[in-house]
Amino acid sequence: MSSKPILYVFGGSVWSAAAELAAAELFPEGEIDFKTVNLMEGENFAPSFVKKNPNATLPTLEAGGQYYTSTIDVTSYFVKNSSTKVKPANPELIEILHADNIDPNTALFLFRDDEEHKAKSELGTGFLGGRQAALEKYSVHPDAEQHKSFYDEKIAANGTFLALYQGKSSKDEFFKQSHAHFHNIKTFFKGPLLSYLPSSGFIGGEIPGEDDYHLGAWLTRIAASLGAKNKDDAISAFEKGFGENVPAQIVSYWKAWTERPSWIKVYPELH
Repeated sequence: MSSKPILYVFGGSVWSAAAELAAAELFPEGEIDFKTVNLMEGENFAPSFVKKNPNATLPTLEAGGQYYTSTIDVTSYFVKNSSTKVKPANPELIEILHADNIDPNTALFLFRDDEEHKAKSELGTGFLGGRQAALEKYSVHPDAEQHKSFYDEKIAANGTFLALYQGKSSKDEFFKQSHAHFHNIKTFFKGPLLSYLPSSGFIGGEIPGEDDYHLGAWLTRIAASLGAKNKDDAISAFEKGFGENVPAQIVSYWKAWTERPSWIKVYPELH
């Protein structure tokens, strides 16, 4: 077994990206091992992985005989164990970024009208369908018995979401929820977020700090959710999606991140 920390990641995961940004910023190449857990195929629901992380989420870090099972704990471990010293997290901002009301995962899969539903149909049906098949397969594995309530809850919740994408249930209430979620994101984007951002550079100063790993990943996912395909069309995607000009602080912040070798490494494409 490797004595190096092992970071479990997936290329399309918003919060895996936050941990990967931290790893790239804080550790030389080769000091951390990376293992891919394919979320599209529901590999995170295998009993062997649920044993590592009862929430079956990414990122997950195995280090020093322990498992760190949240984005906050993983990035905190990297900050505390790196020889590169950076500004520690502001708990208030971290709590906001990980709150359900502006959740970036939800942003990617919600749809506000039939046109957006159609545009996201292939992604939603493929991802949610893969999860459902994996949940049903792993839930009957002999090692899954002790996690029965976990599988039952996930099968029900994911199945309800999948039915929306498959057109098997009414979308009207979901349209309302989607509008509310995007309203929350827009409100944070054009208001409270600005109070945390400097006029240039990062929250952490000249180099990214702990807050920046989380915010950089969150902002990139929101850009992708609004249709951006690469870093150069993100600002126009924000403008089109939110219906107004992007504040100069966010333009500057986006440019600062997307020029970093760490960001370029983690985001060969936006997700």
